Amino acid sequence: MAKTPSDAKDAKFVKIQCPDCNNQQILFMKCATKVPCQACGSTLATPTGGKCVLNGQIVEVVE
Repeated sequence: MAKTPSDAKDAKFVKIQCPDCNNQQILFMKCATKVPCQACGSTLATPTGGKCVLNGQIVEVVE
């Protein structure tokens, strides 16, 4: 069941929208490497040792 973007703090997977091309893809919130957009190649998430820093907008939380 999908939750709202405000529930993202406890989420493991989120659907994020690329700020450059508006492509949407699902990614893991605790990424170990940079996550590029599959359409344009811009960086969507950067690892920090814990939860990643997102460069796009969370569309929905996926379980």
